[in-house]
Amino acid sequence: MFASACRKAARFTRPMIIRRRFFDASVKCSCAAFVVLNEEGWIVTAAHLWNSYLQYLEDAGKIAEYERRVREIRETPGLNYEQKHERIERIPSDPRWITHISYWWGRDGVQMKEIKLLPDGDLILGHLDPFEPPEDAVYPIIKDPARLEIGTSLCKLGYPFSRIEAIFHEGTQTFEFARGTEHPVRFPVEGIYTRDLRAGPSRDGRYEIKFLETSSPGILGQSGGPIFDTRSSLWGVQSRTDMYPLRPRTGGGTGTAEEEEPAYFSVGVGIHPELLVTFLKDHDIRFSLSDY
Repeated sequence: MFASACRKAARFTRPMIIRRRFFDASVKCSCAAFVVLNEEGWIVTAAHLWNSYLQYLEDAGKIAEYERRVREIRETPGLNYEQKHERIERIPSDPRWITHISYWWGRDGVQMKEIKLLPDGDLILGHLDPFEPPEDAVYPIIKDPARLEIGTSLCKLGYPFSRIEAIFHEGTQTFEFARGTEHPVRFPVEGIYTRDLRAGPSRDGRYEIKFLETSSPGILGQSGGPIFDTRSSLWGVQSRTDMYPLRPRTGGGTGTAEEEEPAYFSVGVGIHPELLVTFLKDHDIRFSLSDY
Protein backbone atom coordinates (compact mmCIF):
# COMPACT_ATOMS: atom_id res chain seq x y z
CA MET A 1 0.00 0.00 0.00
CA PHE A 2 2.77 2.43 0.90
CA ALA A 3 5.52 1.20 -1.42
CA SER A 4 5.20 4.05 -3.93
CA ALA A 5 4.59 6.66 -1.21
CA CYS A 6 7.67 5.52 0.72
CA ARG A 7 9.83 5.81 -2.38
CA LYS A 8 8.63 9.37 -2.87
CA ALA A 9 8.82 10.35 0.81
CA ALA A 10 12.38 9.01 0.99
CA ARG A 11 13.39 11.77 -1.42
CA PHE A 12 12.35 14.54 0.99
CA THR A 13 13.27 12.78 4.26
CA ARG A 14 16.81 13.02 5.57
CA PRO A 15 18.69 12.01 8.74
CA MET A 16 19.78 14.43 11.42
CA ILE A 17 22.47 13.30 13.85
CA ILE A 18 23.27 15.08 17.10
CA ARG A 19 26.83 14.60 18.34
CA ARG A 20 27.58 15.71 21.91
CA ARG A 21 30.80 15.79 23.92
CA PHE A 22 30.27 15.91 27.69
CA PHE A 23 32.24 17.32 30.62
CA ASP A 24 33.53 13.83 31.47
CA ALA A 25 34.95 13.63 27.89
CA SER A 26 32.42 11.00 26.75
CA VAL A 27 30.78 11.36 23.33
CA LYS A 28 27.26 10.28 22.42
CA CYS A 29 25.21 10.39 19.22
CA SER A 30 21.47 10.34 18.61
CA CYS A 31 19.64 10.10 15.31
CA ALA A 32 16.37 11.67 14.14
CA ALA A 33 14.89 12.95 10.88
CA PHE A 34 13.80 16.10 9.08
CA VAL A 35 11.70 16.97 6.04
CA VAL A 36 12.95 19.19 3.20
CA LEU A 37 10.00 21.43 2.29
CA ASN A 38 11.08 23.24 -0.87
CA GLU A 39 13.84 23.89 -3.40
CA GLU A 40 15.14 26.80 -1.32
CA GLY A 41 16.31 24.42 1.39
CA TRP A 42 13.71 25.13 4.08
CA ILE A 43 13.15 22.19 6.43
CA VAL A 44 10.81 21.21 9.24
CA THR A 45 11.52 18.92 12.17
CA ALA A 46 10.58 18.44 15.83
CA ALA A 47 11.60 21.32 18.10
CA HIS A 48 12.52 19.05 21.02
CA LEU A 49 15.52 17.92 18.97
CA TRP A 50 16.88 21.46 19.45
CA ASN A 51 16.81 21.03 23.25
CA SER A 52 20.35 19.63 23.25
CA TYR A 53 21.61 22.89 21.75
CA LEU A 54 19.67 24.95 24.30
CA GLN A 55 21.12 22.74 27.06
CA TYR A 56 24.59 23.31 25.60
CA LEU A 57 24.08 27.08 25.86
CA GLU A 58 22.92 26.76 29.47
CA ASP A 59 25.80 24.47 30.38
CA ALA A 60 28.32 26.85 28.82
CA GLY A 61 27.65 29.36 31.59
CA LYS A 62 28.04 26.72 34.30
CA ILE A 63 31.29 25.47 32.76
CA ALA A 64 32.63 29.01 32.52
CA GLU A 65 31.89 29.59 36.21
CA TYR A 66 33.54 26.27 37.12
CA GLU A 67 36.67 27.17 35.16
CA ARG A 68 36.76 30.65 36.74
CA ARG A 69 36.77 29.12 40.22
CA VAL A 70 39.47 26.62 39.21
CA ARG A 71 41.70 29.45 37.92
CA GLU A 72 41.10 31.43 41.09
CA ILE A 73 42.29 28.54 43.25
CA ARG A 74 45.31 27.82 41.06
CA GLU A 75 46.37 31.46 41.24
CA THR A 76 45.94 31.66 45.01
CA PRO A 77 49.37 32.22 46.61
CA GLY A 78 50.44 30.22 49.64
CA LEU A 79 48.69 26.99 48.66
CA ASN A 80 50.64 23.87 47.75
CA TYR A 81 49.61 21.44 45.01
CA GLU A 82 47.70 19.12 47.34
CA GLN A 83 45.74 21.98 48.87
CA LYS A 84 44.81 23.36 45.45
CA HIS A 85 43.80 19.93 44.22
CA GLU A 86 41.63 19.34 47.29
CA ARG A 87 39.81 22.67 46.86
CA ILE A 88 39.27 22.14 43.14
CA GLU A 89 37.79 18.69 43.86
CA ARG A 90 35.17 20.37 46.08
CA ILE A 91 33.90 22.64 43.30
CA PRO A 92 30.50 21.32 42.15
CA SER A 93 30.49 19.95 38.60
CA ASP A 94 28.32 17.71 36.45
CA PRO A 95 29.75 15.04 34.12
CA ARG A 96 26.68 15.50 31.85
CA TRP A 97 27.40 19.15 31.08
CA ILE A 98 27.59 19.46 27.28
CA THR A 99 30.92 21.03 26.31
CA HIS A 100 30.59 20.71 22.51
CA ILE A 101 27.72 19.91 20.15
CA SER A 102 27.29 19.35 16.43
CA TYR A 103 24.18 18.80 14.29
CA TRP A 104 24.75 16.79 11.11
CA TRP A 105 22.07 17.60 8.52
CA GLY A 106 22.36 14.67 6.12
CA ARG A 107 25.80 15.63 4.80
CA ASP A 108 29.03 17.27 5.97
CA GLY A 109 29.43 21.04 6.05
CA VAL A 110 25.72 21.91 6.25
CA GLN A 111 24.26 24.20 8.92
CA MET A 112 20.69 25.19 9.80
CA LYS A 113 20.13 28.95 9.80
CA GLU A 114 17.21 31.41 10.02
CA ILE A 115 15.62 29.27 12.72
CA LYS A 116 11.90 29.70 13.43
CA LEU A 117 10.95 28.02 16.70
CA LEU A 118 7.55 27.18 18.19
CA PRO A 119 8.30 25.02 21.26
CA ASP A 120 4.64 24.76 22.33
CA GLY A 121 3.87 22.92 19.11
CA ASP A 122 7.19 21.02 19.02
CA LEU A 123 7.78 22.76 15.68
CA ILE A 124 10.97 24.19 14.25
CA LEU A 125 11.72 25.50 10.77
CA GLY A 126 15.16 26.26 9.41
CA HIS A 127 17.11 26.96 6.25
CA LEU A 128 19.94 24.61 5.23
CA ASP A 129 23.12 26.37 4.18
CA PRO A 130 24.55 25.43 1.78
CA PHE A 131 21.68 23.63 0.08
CA GLU A 132 22.27 21.64 -3.08
CA PRO A 133 19.10 19.88 -4.24
CA PRO A 134 19.60 16.70 -6.24
CA GLU A 135 18.45 16.65 -9.86
CA ASP A 136 15.58 14.30 -9.03
CA ALA A 137 14.49 16.26 -5.94
CA VAL A 138 10.93 15.82 -4.71
CA TYR A 139 9.25 18.04 -2.13
CA PRO A 140 6.18 17.21 -0.04
CA ILE A 141 2.66 18.36 -0.71
CA ILE A 142 1.05 19.18 2.64
CA LYS A 143 -2.36 17.62 3.21
CA ASP A 144 -5.21 20.15 3.27
CA PRO A 145 -6.01 20.42 7.01
CA ALA A 146 -9.71 20.90 6.23
CA ARG A 147 -9.93 17.46 4.59
CA LEU A 148 -8.62 15.05 7.21
CA GLU A 149 -10.63 11.84 7.68
CA ILE A 150 -10.43 9.66 10.77
CA GLY A 151 -9.29 6.15 9.84
CA THR A 152 -7.05 7.18 6.94
CA SER A 153 -4.00 4.95 6.59
CA LEU A 154 -0.77 6.81 7.34
CA CYS A 155 2.91 5.96 7.44
CA LYS A 156 5.86 7.35 9.43
CA LEU A 157 9.41 7.37 8.12
CA GLY A 158 12.63 7.90 10.02
CA TYR A 159 15.93 6.35 11.08
CA PRO A 160 15.49 4.04 14.09
CA PHE A 161 17.90 1.25 15.05
CA SER A 162 20.86 3.35 13.87
CA ARG A 163 24.14 2.58 15.62
CA ILE A 164 26.19 5.71 15.22
CA GLU A 165 29.38 6.55 17.07
CA ALA A 166 31.66 9.57 16.88
CA ILE A 167 34.96 10.75 18.30
CA PHE A 168 35.92 14.25 19.38
CA HIS A 169 39.31 15.67 18.43
CA GLU A 170 40.53 17.86 21.29
CA GLY A 171 43.16 19.57 19.14
CA THR A 172 40.76 20.81 16.46
CA GLN A 173 37.65 20.83 18.67
CA THR A 174 35.75 18.91 16.01
CA PHE A 175 33.69 15.72 15.73
CA GLU A 176 34.28 12.85 13.36
CA PHE A 177 32.18 9.76 12.81
CA ALA A 178 33.89 6.66 14.11
CA ARG A 179 35.27 4.22 11.59
CA GLY A 180 32.68 1.66 10.60
CA THR A 181 29.68 3.92 11.24
CA GLU A 182 27.12 3.36 8.49
CA HIS A 183 24.73 5.86 6.96
CA PRO A 184 21.34 5.68 8.76
CA VAL A 185 18.74 3.50 7.05
CA ARG A 186 15.11 4.58 6.70
CA PHE A 187 12.42 2.53 8.41
CA PRO A 188 8.62 2.94 7.89
CA VAL A 189 5.80 2.28 10.37
CA GLU A 190 2.13 2.11 9.34
CA GLY A 191 -0.95 3.17 11.31
CA ILE A 192 -4.18 5.12 10.94
CA TYR A 193 -5.23 8.67 11.80
CA THR A 194 -7.22 8.37 15.04
CA ARG A 195 -7.97 11.90 16.29
CA ASP A 196 -6.77 15.44 16.92
CA LEU A 197 -5.21 16.48 20.22
CA ARG A 198 -5.70 20.09 21.27
CA ALA A 199 -3.22 21.71 23.66
CA GLY A 200 -4.67 25.22 23.85
CA PRO A 201 -3.07 28.48 22.74
CA SER A 202 0.67 29.01 22.48
CA ARG A 203 2.32 31.06 25.19
CA ASP A 204 2.36 34.13 22.96
CA GLY A 205 -1.31 33.61 22.09
CA ARG A 206 -0.64 33.58 18.34
CA TYR A 207 -1.30 29.90 17.62
CA GLU A 208 -3.81 27.23 18.55
CA ILE A 209 -1.62 24.23 19.32
CA LYS A 210 -2.92 21.04 17.78
CA PHE A 211 -1.41 17.60 17.29
CA LEU A 212 -2.41 14.64 15.11
CA GLU A 213 -2.61 11.17 16.66
CA THR A 214 -1.89 7.86 14.90
CA SER A 215 -2.66 4.32 16.03
CA SER A 216 1.00 3.27 15.86
CA PRO A 217 3.80 4.74 17.99
CA GLY A 218 6.84 6.46 16.61
CA ILE A 219 10.15 4.70 17.10
CA LEU A 220 13.21 6.39 18.55
CA GLY A 221 14.93 7.81 15.46
CA GLN A 222 11.70 8.81 13.69
CA SER A 223 11.24 12.10 15.56
CA GLY A 224 11.04 14.96 13.09
CA GLY A 225 10.25 12.63 10.20
CA PRO A 226 7.16 12.76 7.97
CA ILE A 227 3.71 11.31 8.55
CA PHE A 228 2.20 10.77 5.10
CA ASP A 229 -0.64 9.02 3.26
CA THR A 230 -0.61 6.55 0.38
CA ARG A 231 -0.18 9.45 -2.06
CA SER A 232 2.84 10.68 -0.05
CA SER A 233 1.08 13.90 1.02
CA LEU A 234 2.47 15.23 4.31
CA TRP A 235 -0.06 14.96 7.14
CA GLY A 236 2.31 15.90 9.92
CA VAL A 237 5.73 15.53 11.51
CA GLN A 238 6.41 12.90 14.17
CA SER A 239 6.70 14.51 17.60
CA ARG A 240 6.39 11.91 20.36
CA THR A 241 4.78 8.69 21.57
CA ASP A 242 1.99 8.70 24.17
CA MET A 243 0.92 5.74 26.29
CA TYR A 244 -2.59 5.02 27.57
CA PRO A 245 -3.59 2.31 30.08
CA LEU A 246 -5.71 -0.42 28.52
CA ARG A 247 -7.60 -0.94 31.76
CA PRO A 248 -8.02 1.18 34.90
CA ARG A 249 -6.12 0.27 38.03
CA THR A 250 -8.48 -1.59 40.32
CA GLY A 251 -7.12 -0.41 43.65
CA GLY A 252 -8.16 -2.06 46.87
CA GLY A 253 -4.67 -3.13 47.85
CA THR A 254 -4.93 -6.75 46.70
CA GLY A 255 -1.37 -6.72 45.33
CA THR A 256 -2.34 -8.69 42.23
CA ALA A 257 -0.18 -8.70 39.09
CA GLU A 258 -2.96 -6.90 37.22
CA GLU A 259 -2.93 -4.11 39.78
CA GLU A 260 0.85 -3.79 39.91
CA GLU A 261 1.58 -4.06 36.17
CA PRO A 262 -1.14 -2.39 34.09
CA ALA A 263 -0.97 -2.83 30.31
CA TYR A 264 -0.50 0.20 28.04
CA PHE A 265 -1.26 1.08 24.44
CA SER A 266 1.19 3.34 22.60
CA VAL A 267 0.15 5.87 19.96
CA GLY A 268 2.07 8.31 17.81
CA VAL A 269 1.66 12.07 18.08
CA GLY A 270 2.62 14.42 15.27
CA ILE A 271 2.65 18.12 14.51
CA HIS A 272 -0.75 18.85 12.95
CA PRO A 273 -0.83 20.09 9.33
CA GLU A 274 -3.06 23.00 10.36
CA LEU A 275 -0.38 24.32 12.72
CA LEU A 276 2.38 23.66 10.19
CA VAL A 277 0.56 25.50 7.39
CA THR A 278 -0.19 28.50 9.61
CA PHE A 279 3.41 28.71 10.83
CA LEU A 280 4.79 28.46 7.29
CA LYS A 281 2.47 31.20 6.05
CA ASP A 282 3.43 33.50 8.94
CA HIS A 283 7.09 33.19 7.94
CA ASP A 284 6.51 33.46 4.17
CA ILE A 285 7.98 30.03 3.48
CA ARG A 286 6.74 28.50 0.26
CA PHE A 287 4.97 25.11 0.29
CA SER A 288 2.45 23.13 -1.72
CA LEU A 289 -1.03 22.20 -0.45
CA SER A 290 -2.98 19.16 -1.58
CA ASP A 291 -6.22 19.53 -3.56
CA TYR A 292 -7.95 16.67 -1.77
